[in-house]
Amino acid sequence: MEKELHPIAELAKQAVESYVRQGKVLSPGELTAEMERRAGAFVSIKKRGELRGCIGTFEPTKANVAEEIVANAIGSATQDPRFTPVVASELDELEYSVDILTAPEPVEEVALLDPEKYGVIVECGLRRGLLLPDLEGVDTADQQIEICRAKAGISADEQVKLYRFQVRRHK
Repeated sequence: MEKELHPIAELAKQAVESYVRQGKVLSPGELTAEMERRAGAFVSIKKRGELRGCIGTFEPTKANVAEEIVANAIGSATQDPRFTPVVASELDELEYSVDILTAPEPVEEVALLDPEKYGVIVECGLRRGLLLPDLEGVDTADQQIEICRAKAGISADEQVKLYRFQVRRHK
């Protein structure tokens, strides 16, 4: 029996299926209160428990969360450079997770980070790396920072600014 998706995860699923099957960008229908506000959002797609795509925005770029989810769901399925684009034959095997982000807040010391509770943004000039919270295999703030540095191409000896944020995860 298939478990029912949260409406936010369901929107991501519908957006991907509409785009992959018909080449159409889904227009969100009725919005929940959370979908009406503006916020950054990440859409993660997994296939058989393995990551298949993950694209998101640190801060809002669209009129509301629903539009942010639609754009990032399509991006996750078709534009994540780590993976080939999703094809129609895979759609029934995919699982969706959507993280709605709080506004990033500056952090002065690593001790104020908690990899289970907070995501991290590491910034050096125009380069920024982001890692969502509560990820399997990421147990320390130092690990989060190291992964963010690698994503952004920031070496270990470069001075960085740290930001933390929280997410509401919907599956």
